[in-house]
Amino acid sequence: MPGSGCGERVKRFDVIEHTADTGIVAYGADLKEAFANAAYAMFSLMADLECVEEKVCRQIEVEADDRESLVVSWLNELLYLLDVERIVFRRFNVVELSDTSLKAEGWGERLDATRHNLKSGIKAATYHMLRVAKDSRQHSIRVIFDV
Repeated sequence: MPGSGCGERVKRFDVIEHTADTGIVAYGADLKEAFANAAYAMFSLMADLECVEEKVCRQIEVEADDRESLVVSWLNELLYLLDVERIVFRRFNVVELSDTSLKAEGWGERLDATRHNLKSGIKAATYHMLRVAKDSRQHSIRVIFDV
């Protein structure tokens, strides 16, 4: 099952296919966990995260007009860090979260093509079919990526 690991009780994410693009639905017991799992899912689409070590920690802060825009800003900021600083992230901790701002920590390491099994590239998180929801059991975030 995608996104599951040893001993996990709750699924972290599902991959969804969408015409020429791809997307995910990330889950969490709370919204912070759903945001963290959305970032984890995005990076897992691009690289084999089992090969990524936690050598670098980055503090990440983003702001947006609403919760949905915050998802896009968060994921696109992480893609920016991958493009500019060449950091592949594998773990995330959302420290503070409101409807319009997020503060988080991301752990990973600089991209090493000899060790990191790169899969497909993601250009951006999009607003297409974007959804942040909560049901009786969990929170979920659906996002489609431009690949």
